[in-house]
Amino acid sequence: MDRSLCLCLLICLFLQCPFSYSWKSLTFLDLGSNLLQGPLPASLCNLEKLQYLLLSDNKLTGTIPHCFGNISTQLTVLDLRRNDFHGMIPTTFPERNELRNLGLNGNQLEGPLPRSLINCKSLEVLDVGQNHITGPFPDWLGTLPELRVLILKLNRLQGPIGNSSNKSSFQKLKILDISYNNFTGYVPAKMLENFRAMKKNGSETSQRQYMGDGSYYLDSVTVIMKGLEYQVKRILTVFTTIDLSGNQFEGNIPKSIGDLNSLVVFNLSHNNFNGLIPQTLGDLSELESLDLSYNQLEGRIPPEVCNLHFLEALDLSQNHLVGPIPSGGHFNTFPNSSFTGNPGLCDFPLKDCGEVDGPQPSPWRVSHHGDLLDLTSGFTWKPVVLGYCFGMILGVAIGFLMFSTRTPRLFVAMVEDVCKRSKRPRRVLYVPLAQGLSKRSKRPQMT
Repeated sequence: MDRSLCLCLLICLFLQCPFSYSWKSLTFLDLGSNLLQGPLPASLCNLEKLQYLLLSDNKLTGTIPHCFGNISTQLTVLDLRRNDFHGMIPTTFPERNELRNLGLNGNQLEGPLPRSLINCKSLEVLDVGQNHITGPFPDWLGTLPELRVLILKLNRLQGPIGNSSNKSSFQKLKILDISYNNFTGYVPAKMLENFRAMKKNGSETSQRQYMGDGSYYLDSVTVIMKGLEYQVKRILTVFTTIDLSGNQFEGNIPKSIGDLNSLVVFNLSHNNFNGLIPQTLGDLSELESLDLSYNQLEGRIPPEVCNLHFLEALDLSQNHLVGPIPSGGHFNTFPNSSFTGNPGLCDFPLKDCGEVDGPQPSPWRVSHHGDLLDLTSGFTWKPVVLGYCFGMILGVAIGFLMFSTRTPRLFVAMVEDVCKRSKRPRRVLYVPLAQGLSKRSKRPQMT
């Protein structure tokens, strides 16, 4: 778009001047990464032919005009990320709209997600992270047939994730980030089984392809990968990630996670997962970043994890893992920070297994004090103390009796008699040698 035309259009937008016919035919408007301030002018809704509206990384304030929901049935990309909008998300998305990318990340938006998003059948990217969105997990979004990226991180969503019986939910989803909300309960195994786009298939091409329409706009997203925040400006179609960190999920890690063998990033940190690390993690052959830190995981690290040849970042710290750390391949290159906070872990890069401090965990779990008494068969500190006290009292009584009856003199005399007998010289009995022995074997003569 011509620079002078952009400037002229920008002035008209914020001065609320009438549009000419040519501007009403505008299809692409990119004013992102500027210093625009103030509220959005409602006159933008008059751009009837607009397909791309990019206003990210500005200082825009106020509410999003409700007409933005149906600004154009031809609108493909609405990018308002990293501004300072507040209020509700527009609830007027009409049927048969062409919206493919809705980016509202990094604002102050509140309230629940509007149900009218169900009308966006072409929606591929929904990014509403870092707002104040409330309500339960929007499992109804799973019915969107083209949804590939769902970012809900850093909001105020809460409650359990329903175990939907709809086998067609989230079939094309490749990026799921619901980190740092207040989700609770178990992670539904059936939901993971529906993520068919995270499973390898023979039809995938090795050619590098990016999400987007390939002409004017390429999708971008910000993810936590390998412990750092990355802004992925061009999303490869083979890039898959699941981030459930910073919630209150509990229970076992579903074994069905091993079926998602195209996963690149998997993050379950800062939750309440317990039980064993599933061996099926070894089937995630494309995995580059694995973070299970700050949970309640138990048992040994499965040796199958050594099969993850592309794994570059590993964090299993702050759990209850025990036993030797598996070795082999590049698994030996991870620093000790990947395993700290597990007192029962040993071997490289931590201390040797023979030097582990503290009592080793028993092969069974004791959940109540009564169970511990049963396991020890009644042998506790109480009988030990009673036996010690009884023995001390008995010894004092016997000693008092001996000294009061002058018995020690007799005892001393008996001991002295035994000692005198032991000091008497012993007789040496020599047995005559046979005459047939040589002189070397005879007893030497005393001179």
